[in-house]
Amino acid sequence: MGKILTIGIAGGTGSGKTTITRRLQRQFESQVCTLYHDDYYYAHDSLTMEERSKLNYDCPAAFETGLLIRQLESLRRGDAVDAPVYDYTVHNRAPRTQRILPAPVVLVEGILILENQELCRNLDIKVFVDADADVRILRRIVRDVRDRGRTLESVVNQYLTTVKPMHEQYVEPSKRRADIIIPEGGHNEVAMELLIRRIQAHLEKGE
Repeated sequence: MGKILTIGIAGGTGSGKTTITRRLQRQFESQVCTLYHDDYYYAHDSLTMEERSKLNYDCPAAFETGLLIRQLESLRRGDAVDAPVYDYTVHNRAPRTQRILPAPVVLVEGILILENQELCRNLDIKVFVDADADVRILRRIVRDVRDRGRTLESVVNQYLTTVKPMHEQYVEPSKRRADIIIPEGGHNEVAMELLIRRIQAHLEKGE
């Protein structure tokens, strides 16, 4: 395998990061592998479910980013990794891992990946997905209630106490490190076409 292209996809909760990631996965299939920063939340096995639900999951200290960086570096060398898996329904890391095979393109997705300078140095292209705050909170409510077993009250409370202030303190300032800022996420066809063309050029060169 030649040179591996690494692309970071950052942005606030509900901004459309996953829409972009999934479109690239569908477009390039096995030529792309993905690391999700959310899977690298620290395990809190000693805490009760109630205690875990009250933790701040939107600050840099919540993530085992050092492990993500080491595994990204392994993929860049062409080595497979066993990435952790996070279970949102119980607010904890799952006991199992997932084998990630190296691919010509590695996507890294997460709200805070551009906040970490060392991680940024391992990313060839840094993307920040931008969306209005009211759009993001509505998307988060729908996702967390429908897919993650949360109550409306818990989602709103978490948003107001940690998500919003942490976005303003960490996520929004990290936009300055982005090479590309994409408004409207995966629905921005011009930006998506540019990303797809860049990946296709990399694959065709077979560096």
